[in-house]
Amino acid sequence: MKQYQMILNSPEETMDTAARLADYLKPGDVITLEGDLGAGKTTFTKGLAKGLQINRVVKSPTFTIIREYQGRLPLYHMDVYRLEDSDEDLGFDEYFEGEGVTVVEWAHLIEEFLPEERLAITIRRQGDDVRELTLEPSGERFNRLCEEFMYESTGN
Repeated sequence: MKQYQMILNSPEETMDTAARLADYLKPGDVITLEGDLGAGKTTFTKGLAKGLQINRVVKSPTFTIIREYQGRLPLYHMDVYRLEDSDEDLGFDEYFEGEGVTVVEWAHLIEEFLPEERLAITIRRQGDDVRELTLEPSGERFNRLCEEFMYESTGN
């Protein structure tokens, strides 16, 4: 499986990169986010929301599990960290196959519920504000999306 990597030098650059990625997204797209606490998963999601023309403040859904926002496309923001020891299906398919874009933080905890085709993003700290972003597409749509996005982002 092909991977794409980027170094982002500030939270603003992380948000700008995510906002540009939002231009490529369509209904039913699923993005999974992995990274340690404080790596920038919610910062990345805030950038996606900006790119989707969402005007509300995006907050981590840690205690509510799912937050919904309306914009150019709906954004379904999930934080499934608290579901680690649960086998409960919260109707994930309704979101994954819905009219919006779904972002799942800590997605490895609900691996069995995730669609096969998705864009997995891992965010790793490289310093106080520097992050390494790894995009790992699954499926033809996300392979093309990553190739186009990376070309536009880096010219390569």
